[in-house]
Amino acid sequence: MREFNLIDGGVAANNPTLVAMGEVTKAIVGGSSDFSPIKPMDYRRLLVISLGTGTGKVEGKYTAHEAAKWGVLGWLTSGGSPLIDVFTQASADMVDFHLSAVFQALHNDNYLRIQDDKLSGVLSSVDVATKKNLNDLVKTGEALLKKPVCRVNLETGVCEPTPNQETNEEALIRFAKLLSQERQLRHAKSPHGLANSPK
Repeated sequence: MREFNLIDGGVAANNPTLVAMGEVTKAIVGGSSDFSPIKPMDYRRLLVISLGTGTGKVEGKYTAHEAAKWGVLGWLTSGGSPLIDVFTQASADMVDFHLSAVFQALHNDNYLRIQDDKLSGVLSSVDVATKKNLNDLVKTGEALLKKPVCRVNLETGVCEPTPNQETNEEALIRFAKLLSQERQLRHAKSPHGLANSPK
């Protein structure tokens, strides 16, 4: 019998997008046949979709003036658990900020982050699995598809709608088309694809 001692991956990578990109980079460096000749850091060739699980609305929950007076207990209990909120939010937000900076520097819109950070009540809970809450989460996700794509403003750190007014749904459709075209191209170049193509 084997024993596994596991911990939630969010402890180390609350937004695992960089972890996934690291795995792709390792595969490229390792010479995986899944990647046509591509340089490990050629992010222009990547399509990155980062789907958040949603977070509670935190604006105005506490101020810097209030936090300056907290001791250890205050950081653990004031208005919830601020210390945990800061660790989880900051780690996820820094990944988004970093990737936004990289893809904006490349003038490339192949990075899409979809996240709702204005959930409230039980919707923002990680452990309420009632039928009603699950249905409400589905509705929240469907509404999120209709919202405009947002990108981090590198000056303010605030997520703002992109100038082209593309919705999350339209961006996902655009990505799906690019992936389909890439698959067709790979299939056409593959010896197996050529052997199976109609004559």
